Amino acid sequence: KYTGSDDFVKAFVAQTKGVDFKSITEEEKIFEKAGLQFIPSELREQDNYLAAAVKNKVPNLVDEKEIKGVLHVHTTYSDGLHTLEEMTGHAQQLGYEYIGITDHSKSAFYANGLKPDRVQEQMTAIDALNKKMTPFKIFKGIESDILNDGSLDYETDLLKTFDFIIASIHSNLKMDEKKATERLIKAIENPYTTILGHPTGRLLLSREAYPIDHKKVIDACAANKVAIELNANPYRLDIDWTWIPYALEKGVFIAINPDAHSKEGIGDIHFGTLAARKGALDAANCLNCFSADAFKKFCQK
Repeated sequence: KYTGSDDFVKAFVAQTKGVDFKSITEEEKIFEKAGLQFIPSELREQDNYLAAAVKNKVPNLVDEKEIKGVLHVHTTYSDGLHTLEEMTGHAQQLGYEYIGITDHSKSAFYANGLKPDRVQEQMTAIDALNKKMTPFKIFKGIESDILNDGSLDYETDLLKTFDFIIASIHSNLKMDEKKATERLIKAIENPYTTILGHPTGRLLLSREAYPIDHKKVIDACAANKVAIELNANPYRLDIDWTWIPYALEKGVFIAINPDAHSKEGIGDIHFGTLAARKGALDAANCLNCFSADAFKKFCQK
């Protein structure tokens, strides 16, 4: 039994020809005997990290314990199962330092999206909770729908009052690659967009992703200092892990977001972290491994 792909195993065997591993039962010892830095099993899909192991430059993969904040959280203000107080209290009990509340925006009528007056009501409630829960921090966010023309839901005067904005497509999903890519890029170029949410809209085993030019989208995020969500819901896991290395190459931060619609949903961060590790994400490039102050500074780009 092997814990790497055929390509990885073949390359490893070729690189360590003549080395006797027969009496070794621990993986770490095998790499040590081979004179290579240990390569975590998540990075054994391809053989490209063998060269890094020779130079002792294998990435230090993000650990779930390093995540400090919970971003992308829904409450009973929109389509969540638990209240603002319940979601924030649960995140605090789990040991996180901050949470970003991102209920649906007004165009998501099917999800009880917030009209402007209810946004103000929620912001007032968050202000009151922040006073009670200090030093735990609650950030005022929204999951703003990316409309068909690529603009964000809400007028500019309201958009600028949020601490951060996750921009996501939820409607008109039947697009060709050109339309989907242009729609995403226009949203990314909006100065109030902080994080691009689930970029391809896929639901694993039930809904195909709409096609996008991943490189153009990631390049746009790099140019506009927009992070990309790895939606940790196990039915999404979107952005796909195979595109994380390119995002890192371009200096784009990845946010491991649970898209939690309940207290229990926060636990999906676990699945997102597993996927992120396959993409070689480290803590330094994971947005919600930032402290609350550092995350706030990023949002003020």
